[in-house]
Amino acid sequence: MPLPETITQIFKRKQKSYMMVLILSLIEELRASKRERVSYDRVKKRFHNYFIAEQERGNRVDLPQEKKLWREASKSRLKDIINSPVNALSHVLFVDLKDNTIGFHGQIYRQLGDEGLSQLERLANEELQAYNAALQRFSLQGYLEKILAEYTSAKMEAFAGHSMGALFRQTLPSELKALPFIDEQYKVQGSVGQGNWATVPWLAVLDKRITETTQHGEYVVYLFAEDMSAVYLTFNQGVTKPIQEKGRREGYAYLRDRKEALLDLLALTNMNKDENIRLVDSGLGPDYQVSTVAYIKYERGNVPNDEQLIQDLENVIEDYRLYVESAIAPSDDEAIDEEVELLPQQAEPLKDEEVKSVLHHIQSHIRRQGFFFPEHLIENFYLSLKAKPFVILAGISGTGKTRLVKLFAEALGATRENGQYTLIPVRPDWSDPADLLGYKDLSGRFQPGPVTQVFVEARQPENRHKPYFICLDEMNLARVEHYFSDLLSVLETQEWRESEIQTQELISCALLGTPEDQVKYGGLGIPENVFLIGTVNMDETTHPFSKKVLDRASTLEFNYINLQQYPQGAEQDAGDPAELNELNHLFLRSDYLQLVDAYDTHQELVVRTTERLVQINTLLEDIHAHVGFRVRDAICFYMIYNERFSLMDEEEAFDWQLLQKILPRIQGSHSSVRRVLLNLMKVAIGSDAGIAVNVRELMDDDASPLYLRWAAGQNPPGVRHPQSARKLAYMLRRLEEDGFTSYWLS
Repeated sequence: MPLPETITQIFKRKQKSYMMVLILSLIEELRASKRERVSYDRVKKRFHNYFIAEQERGNRVDLPQEKKLWREASKSRLKDIINSPVNALSHVLFVDLKDNTIGFHGQIYRQLGDEGLSQLERLANEELQAYNAALQRFSLQGYLEKILAEYTSAKMEAFAGHSMGALFRQTLPSELKALPFIDEQYKVQGSVGQGNWATVPWLAVLDKRITETTQHGEYVVYLFAEDMSAVYLTFNQGVTKPIQEKGRREGYAYLRDRKEALLDLLALTNMNKDENIRLVDSGLGPDYQVSTVAYIKYERGNVPNDEQLIQDLENVIEDYRLYVESAIAPSDDEAIDEEVELLPQQAEPLKDEEVKSVLHHIQSHIRRQGFFFPEHLIENFYLSLKAKPFVILAGISGTGKTRLVKLFAEALGATRENGQYTLIPVRPDWSDPADLLGYKDLSGRFQPGPVTQVFVEARQPENRHKPYFICLDEMNLARVEHYFSDLLSVLETQEWRESEIQTQELISCALLGTPEDQVKYGGLGIPENVFLIGTVNMDETTHPFSKKVLDRASTLEFNYINLQQYPQGAEQDAGDPAELNELNHLFLRSDYLQLVDAYDTHQELVVRTTERLVQINTLLEDIHAHVGFRVRDAICFYMIYNERFSLMDEEEAFDWQLLQKILPRIQGSHSSVRRVLLNLMKVAIGSDAGIAVNVRELMDDDASPLYLRWAAGQNPPGVRHPQSARKLAYMLRRLEEDGFTSYWLS
């Protein structure tokens, strides 16, 4: 019986050799265990062992990026690598995160049977052998070094019929075309000049769907320096046609603008994005600098081995493929414009300088509804959501926590009526994720929970640029770690895929018993346009938070109340809130997932912020409350957004982060807690307030003269971080009066 088309097509688009090795590893484990679902860890081990064995036999294989040896690949790197084919094959495979198993979807597994598994195994082996054969076929390093060593002398010889020309025009294009990731949609072309030797010879890979010439469009190209000191692997754009049509000055401006757009769109990992490419000293030199989007430089005599060269080329080709697929016209039957627009179907992000005005409109809308929140609270709420799409609003009852979420969402056009704002009251008896995500009923049908319903709606093509807000009201009436754990775990799997933030799937395939359920809910992750906000009260009816939750959220506190704030009239310059309804989700979506995403452009701010956190972490280590990389990254992102949008000064922004990300971790009754509070108080007060904090003396003496300076919620003038200092004063007072303190007790 032939394999179904769903199976025969799974290797059509290869992700290196990973898909084939994953399928083979899974089939081996299925046979060994004789079960329909098998250990995901054991499949990973078989996957890993394959590459270790092949590499130790001396065969060329795809490499883990940060290591050249598979035996040295970290567990986290292995997890990232295997996630790629798992996600690509999600229509065939499922992973159950709860019991850490992997297998084929039930319907597919039954359809395959033993005979089908054997056929699939043969197919995977055939594809893998063909892939590996192409990798072994030629030495790219040898050819590049040969050109760098011999091209200068070749230029002294007759041009016609020279072997160097045959190498560029026939040999190298033929060899590159044999690589498994360069298929029929690509044209490979090389040149050493036309009639005379070229100053800069080149070897290009062009996607025929957008261009077949290096004069315009985008392509991948090796460019050799005139003096043959280096060769550059570049992601490039044609310079000839733009300059002919617009002139050199306007053509350069056009190419620079497109370069910035491409850099915003593509990862181009491990490539240089500056204009320091040096090919010639004059003439075409500026053209190459302007047209090159990103590059990797290989110096003569130091060209890396074939494994690294092919890995680099494959990475650039993959970025190129993603760009072309997003940029071409939607139908293959339609003519492709030579001037391809960058993702016209994508939402446009708001300009940085416009964010402050939008937040002013949001605040005006809230005030017109008769609500007033402390200065910069709206900005802080926005920055917290931007840094991480999970925020906790804490405080006593009646301070407007839930109302803030509703009004903020409403100002952006997200209401209960249009389904973009959902309020979910948490019940004390929730003990697992079923109440939020859903369950399988007695008939075998999946009954979705309220969160799943929002996620399904938010990922619809017509809705994917609209912001969706989920407010979990009084979320700590039940233990958050029990019913919210799956969401927390999946939230940590966020990664960039084709210019979108995606996560692993949230709903276990074991719950999806029917084909209809699998179509509707299969592969459902947390959409990038959904934002989660929890409101909490801290009293005898609620549960405390673990560090797992606190690390993954920003905690905004609503405990300082001024009852003499009265409703205000409408502001004359408030504008029409309907104007904000057209804002897309990019206004709130994170721009960075890893610190490396932002480090190059905000290095000084990241270093300053990290140095502050290192100082604070040294103090927190005494009570085992110090923070890790997750918290560091979140704080850095918050500080970067604040600087980009010019919302608050740096000290004020760091004050919010100290209050929200550091202080909630502190609780206890020991003297070491007192020492930490006093040392943090010293940091928060700073040197300009004229308040001396002698930690050694105050460890034994009454500290009331210090903390009573913040009586009635007032802040002494000149304090560096007034909000954090005020909170620390309350916590210190609690420790002295009650013998125990916590961020949540004030």
